[in-house]
Amino acid sequence: MDRRQVQLPVLGMSCAHCALRVEKLLRSEVVGVEDATVSLAAETATVVYDPDRVDLAALGAAIERAGYRTILPHQGADPDDEERAARAADLRRERRAFLVGLAFTIPLFLLSMGRDLGLLGAWSHAAWVGWLLGALATPVQLYTGWGFYRGALGALRSRSANMDVLVALGSTTAFVFSWAVLLAPGLGHHVYFETSALIVTLIKLGKLLEASARRRTSEAIRKLLDLAPPVAHLLVRDGVERDVPADAVRPGDRVAVRPGERVPVDGVVEEGDAAVDQSMLTGEFVPVHRAAGDLVLGATVNLDGRLVVRATGVGADTALARIVALVRRAQGSRAPIQRLADRVSAWFVPAIVVVAVATFGLWWAVGGDLVPALLRLVAVLVVACPCALGLATPTAIVAGTSAAARLGVLFRDGAALERLRRTTLVLFDKTGTLTLGRPVLTDWVPLGGPDDALALAGALESASGHPVARAVAAAARERVGALPDPAEVRAAAGRGIEGRVGTHAVRVGSPAWLGERVAPPPEVEARAAELAAAGRTVVGVVVDGRWAALCAVTDEPKAGAAAAVRALRRQGLKVRLLSGDNAAAARATARTLGIEDVRADVLPEDKEHVVREARAQGERTAMVGDGINDAPALAAADVGIAIGGGSDAAIEAADVTLVGGDPLGAPRAVALSRAAWTTIRQNLFWAFFYNVTLIPAAAGALHGVTVLPDVLRDFHPALAAAAMALSSLTVVLNSLRLGRRARAVARAVAGG
Repeated sequence: MDRRQVQLPVLGMSCAHCALRVEKLLRSEVVGVEDATVSLAAETATVVYDPDRVDLAALGAAIERAGYRTILPHQGADPDDEERAARAADLRRERRAFLVGLAFTIPLFLLSMGRDLGLLGAWSHAAWVGWLLGALATPVQLYTGWGFYRGALGALRSRSANMDVLVALGSTTAFVFSWAVLLAPGLGHHVYFETSALIVTLIKLGKLLEASARRRTSEAIRKLLDLAPPVAHLLVRDGVERDVPADAVRPGDRVAVRPGERVPVDGVVEEGDAAVDQSMLTGEFVPVHRAAGDLVLGATVNLDGRLVVRATGVGADTALARIVALVRRAQGSRAPIQRLADRVSAWFVPAIVVVAVATFGLWWAVGGDLVPALLRLVAVLVVACPCALGLATPTAIVAGTSAAARLGVLFRDGAALERLRRTTLVLFDKTGTLTLGRPVLTDWVPLGGPDDALALAGALESASGHPVARAVAAAARERVGALPDPAEVRAAAGRGIEGRVGTHAVRVGSPAWLGERVAPPPEVEARAAELAAAGRTVVGVVVDGRWAALCAVTDEPKAGAAAAVRALRRQGLKVRLLSGDNAAAARATARTLGIEDVRADVLPEDKEHVVREARAQGERTAMVGDGINDAPALAAADVGIAIGGGSDAAIEAADVTLVGGDPLGAPRAVALSRAAWTTIRQNLFWAFFYNVTLIPAAAGALHGVTVLPDVLRDFHPALAAAAMALSSLTVVLNSLRLGRRARAVARAVAGG
């Protein structure tokens, strides 16, 4: 069955219950939807569906039925531009509604307070003043507050309740009671229009501030998209440059990149060399040198030389596009801890309505006065809005994944972000993960053969594609220059190669294979054993039937490998090295990097077994690898971390991807995960703290504390509205701190 995944923006959600309602409707009422996850913080719905049974229009209609708005992608239009335009229009409408409310609420508040405090004279108690206050409050209630009514009606139609229900109930109670006093004076003499207006206006202000701050937590996607240059210098016939839109470049086209410009596509350098700044994608702050044959990524900056690049990836196939897709996926996901907030939100609103009604009944029965009981009912309804609770986890996930993306760490979803912070053991693949993955010649030991033995060995090895052979040939070219062509070449798979170079018969391979025809002298055996004990791969060279030289090849550690191991140890984690190499080579690399726990001669299926064995022993595992052979172990670990320069299979099996291939990305990811978890716990604490302390206060628990001012003792509904708005804003601003701390976290990891 064909399955597709789409991420649609959802506009108009105000609390966690809104997100749950959209999610439930998509899952249960749209035939063909297999799964749906709605993120309040990212304002998106991620839907997995069967395109043969449901289309995008049906998904959009379902979101509209839930009472919210969405933007469906249209052919020929940029969906990101459409979404930004729709969100901007939505923000303008909300801002206009707030300004209208503010314009009427300020004079209403001043008139009401001036009358209550006796500052305006006897005229302020005239009957017509009450009608003036009602006239000022009506546009606030019906225009500024219309969004709350719309959201409440949508929730009630779907037999649920959300924040809008509480705000609508609270403000409408004060508004309707005040009109009732005007129309039936027997109910009392005091109106509370300023209370209803303040509730609506303050909460609208809080929502605007919250939305603005919340969007800043996810602006990483916009910043990443803005990195892509709009224009490319396409090379046509005779090297003539023609400026074209970057999205018009096709694979195989050649483009020129001038100093100071961003690379418009992923591709391979064909001409020129330059220092390239990749920090915006990889988080690695040191520029890298790129010359003919090297890969460059779109959106990176050419610092100091002209490059000619042949495009290999354009549009959605670039590294930048894949990063954006992964960040969106993570931001639209839900961490396991969020289920707690979701469960609480599901029953919270109905429970608060019960508490508010009980508060009203109790105070009316005890005090015998309708108005104080009514004000407490309004205060409980307003102060208890569960916005902060619903935002606590998703805002931290959005801020954390955005910050991580800017540092070259891509989390697949919120669950990976949460699991990584609990890791106790990090297992590293060796080749290509902690080492460069390309052997280099480290030792050349002449044994009395011809002076040109290195050139002869390099020439013969140039006919082989084996990594060790390439290392010998590369060293020979670097030291000798151009190499002659070999002839009559025959390879013994996994053992060596033989042939003729000029007039010489040359054999290059393992000492054991060479020794089958020409026994090595004892001193050669001793030297070979010494090199092997140092963890190097030993290669012998026999020329015309005589031992001519020994050479040793090794795979050197990456620059940041040792620092990554030290950083993980400082984080309190155990580190284990897994390698398919022989024990001597694996232990030599481990000694260099400071790793004591080594498993060598490990086949791909053995790596998976080692991971499962560690988990069975109670370890929470993170596996770091780069190759296809690492994919089973990555999938078996609690968290799989793929080196970004590795294979697609490894990246697909991983929960976290390190874009630049720097091993320091592993401790960086752990630090970011822990920082995000700390932020989530802080957010949840404040969300629960607000409700646990303020709901009793709104219900009248402080009434007997006479040392407090009256506005606190009886917790005026306007104060409740301000407190509710402040609770949501506190959570979002705390999440924003996570984004600002990200680079400091990264530098601390790198610098120790």
